[in-house]
Amino acid sequence: MPKISGETTEGIQSVVLALRIMERVAQSQDSIGVTELATALGSTKSRIYRHLQTLAQQGYIIQPDRSERYRVGARMKQLGRQVWQNDNLVRAAIQPMRDLREALGHSCALGQPEHDGVRIVSTLHGKAPFEVGVKPGTLLDFHSTAQGKLALAHMSEEAIDAILNGPLAKSTEETITDISVLKQHLAGIRDQGWATAANQSAAGLNALAVPIFDETGEIAGTLAIVDLVQYLEPKPSMEQLAQLSKAARQISQAVGFAG
Repeated sequence: MPKISGETTEGIQSVVLALRIMERVAQSQDSIGVTELATALGSTKSRIYRHLQTLAQQGYIIQPDRSERYRVGARMKQLGRQVWQNDNLVRAAIQPMRDLREALGHSCALGQPEHDGVRIVSTLHGKAPFEVGVKPGTLLDFHSTAQGKLALAHMSEEAIDAILNGPLAKSTEETITDISVLKQHLAGIRDQGWATAANQSAAGLNALAVPIFDETGEIAGTLAIVDLVQYLEPKPSMEQLAQLSKAARQISQAVGFAG
């Protein structure tokens, strides 16, 4: 295994080996064994085995039929899908987001659901002379943001229960932390097809979010307009809903949704 230039540590080399194991398993057309991996990566079978066990425990690889061979697991597949969808989603959203900002003047935010929340992957500043919105890379909570609640509302009951089983941070006095109340709120979001979160993540701030669907009909992302509550009220206008839904529909169609 090639050494990393500069100062190296056993910890860094261990991470590099784990990543190279993941790459080699992903490149294999079928399952692959410990000996093959050790030979290909120039390492010992014992080191390879330890890394394989850790990766298997985390769901990145699996042992089919309890054999001594390994192949790509569900978590690695999901990671690959997220990378592809992220790139495809951002490119597909460029013009619709520009048109949306031009039509309404609000800041726009494109999000993608992750395990712990909704990740903002692209933004456009609004027309106001002051900046209102979120930064790319921000991870939004599921329970206190429009994008997060929208994504949560499209999950299975089991997934919702698992997420709400943990502590729910109360960002403001308006943040919903009562699970039964939040579940009723999610049911309403599911029925109406959009979500807002006035004063729930930050006082004075609101967002209106709608879903983006992929070719399978599953939620692939969220599109939101963001502004101060005096410009984006808790109950959105018909024009705001129409323009936002139009942009989301264009993005959905661009990433393969036929509905």
